[in-house]
Amino acid sequence: MNGTIFLKQEEVPLWNVPERSRRSTEFSLRVAEVVSALSHALDLGTGQPVGHSVRSCLLAMRLAEEIGLSKAMRKDLFYATLLKDAGCSTNASKMFHALGSDDIKAKRDVKLTDWTRTSWETVSYALQNVAPDKPLAQRVAALWRMARTSKQYSWEVTKIRCERGAAIARLVGLSEVTADGIASLDEHWNGEGQPQGLKKKEIPLLSRLMLLAQTLDIYFTARGATEAMQVARNRSGAWFEPDLVNAARSIEARGMLWADLSSEEVYDVALSMEPEPKEMQEDDQTFHSICVAFGQIVDSKSPFTFSHSENVANIAVTIGEKMFLDARRLRVLRNAALLHDLGKMGVSNQILEKPGELNEDEWRVMRLHPFYTWKILHAIPRFGELSEIAASHHEKLDGSGYFRGLADKQLSLEARILAVAEIFDGLAARTPYREPRSRKNALHVLHKEACHQLDPNCVAALEECADQLMS
Repeated sequence: MNGTIFLKQEEVPLWNVPERSRRSTEFSLRVAEVVSALSHALDLGTGQPVGHSVRSCLLAMRLAEEIGLSKAMRKDLFYATLLKDAGCSTNASKMFHALGSDDIKAKRDVKLTDWTRTSWETVSYALQNVAPDKPLAQRVAALWRMARTSKQYSWEVTKIRCERGAAIARLVGLSEVTADGIASLDEHWNGEGQPQGLKKKEIPLLSRLMLLAQTLDIYFTARGATEAMQVARNRSGAWFEPDLVNAARSIEARGMLWADLSSEEVYDVALSMEPEPKEMQEDDQTFHSICVAFGQIVDSKSPFTFSHSENVANIAVTIGEKMFLDARRLRVLRNAALLHDLGKMGVSNQILEKPGELNEDEWRVMRLHPFYTWKILHAIPRFGELSEIAASHHEKLDGSGYFRGLADKQLSLEARILAVAEIFDGLAARTPYREPRSRKNALHVLHKEACHQLDPNCVAALEECADQLMS
């Protein structure tokens, strides 16, 4: 099967946002531009249209201004909303195994369901998302099992996601206020939320703002402004703080609540609301921490990819050092390796953890993930080189790779190194369909592919240091 993908717009429905304007200076990166672009990966993981986190951020900041939130709190809110779904990948595997269905679709549908009470909504959700492709007897058994354990299951997946999201916020150097806001995102005003059952003012103000903002965007995007506001009114006093719902209604009455949400300028408008823009250099610890954090987010999606991005980065840099890359090139290579699998956030665990061969449709979905990686990274100012390296990790010298079928001279040395590192770590890892290979066996496979598909010099450099990498 040819690995090349010739993309059409209708084949990538999750990606419908325009190219971003680029405002960072020649010598620095604006933190908000990097984080807002990387938040697209979180949108993919939650099944929301790309840009959800940014639109939620815009809505949250408008609500914050309406209630007179302090500048310091607005700074915390800005990044909390962009990273509110940082823990979304942590429960993906658990959801897939519990429901027996596409975890990304299940997450998207749950956001359009009031799961706090039994109703036709929740029954419909279960019918659509619990073992939908299984025989009737298995479906009935799965539905009965879910009915008996749904409360405990819901609490567990929410707790995992909230705790991990807060940990990611701390990893990138954000405040405890930001981390606490993310940790309590699913708490409800009436005390029936999760994971702690906090009530009213016990819930951090940032969490209250974010919950309303994300719900408004989800319903606005899926069903329009009228239904979005109707949901806010219906859940006022239950999910949402009534004063915040009134603030949203006041902004809407002035014609400002939904302004720019559907426009090509939504990113620039959202970024303009950052109270105190921050910049960083590419060699800053902050920038490295962001790359590490998003690598961990991707790797948390499946037990079979634990530490994969960090492993690939270490292997790639070790090969690069053997091939005498300078410090700047090694830094770009490491960051590209940490971020190379961002696009897998848009691939269901139903595919990632399938124990057998993928069918043609599943392969097509899998082969889209480097495209999503490229789109996410290419939107960041001065990330052109990094995005090309990261997105080329499945390309081959003979043109048989994906997603573009690049060949030989079209691939930089860094891209060739990353391809070798990615395959080597993949061979050394346990997968849903085989046990990890030995170092000798992994190198044998690489030598065989080096005849036509991999750079033999990169493979030779890896062989020189393979013992230390697998020790």
